[in-house]
Amino acid sequence: MFTGLVEDTGTVERVTGTASGERIVVTTDLDLHDTDIGDSIAVDGVCLTVTALEHGAGGQKTRVSFDAGPETLKVTAFRGVVRPGRRVHLERALRLGDRLGGHIVAGHVDGTGTLRERRPQGDTLYLSFTAPETVLELCIPKGSITIDGVSLTINGVDDGGFEVWLIPHTLTKTHLLDLRVGDLVNLESDVIGKYVKRLTAPHTGAATAGRIDESLLERAGFLGRR
Repeated sequence: MFTGLVEDTGTVERVTGTASGERIVVTTDLDLHDTDIGDSIAVDGVCLTVTALEHGAGGQKTRVSFDAGPETLKVTAFRGVVRPGRRVHLERALRLGDRLGGHIVAGHVDGTGTLRERRPQGDTLYLSFTAPETVLELCIPKGSITIDGVSLTINGVDDGGFEVWLIPHTLTKTHLLDLRVGDLVNLESDVIGKYVKRLTAPHTGAATAGRIDESLLERAGFLGRR
């Protein structure tokens, strides 16, 4: 599990093909001496397994390798995007007892979105993304969403997508400032919303089209009848 709070922005050093996918090598300033082969690290919001590790010495960056299989390349923005020189968000797995400063993130991408509008305003940045219906049906204003591994608050939702506002700290600590209209991003919906959807599914009729509203929650027993 992760929190969506980026620890470092690493750089893709090389990408090589494997028998069934790609091997991605990333350099980072993170101290990974407590990280072992087989541990999980979120790379742009995708939970990947560490397959090789070369610790930096004398001011050199640490080099860490991951294998991305066919399913990962199919459902994430990695396809055709992750290449040498690209910056990627890195976050080590959450320890029990750590502060949960963002929200609960699994590192399992639900789909990809496309940046449809960016608009600087002062020292903040407005971003609007298109998103698949499977992601949008779990989006609510002031709810949480993970964009390329970054935990963000949703400011608004419409039929085709959602919008967020980035503060200066986020712009400094992530690569989201580099996004341009048309760029693909990894999206992960709030895991709590997924469970609510699953639990209410037996009570969801065709008229609701899978949407969760107060009436549905009342019929499912989550709200007391008035």
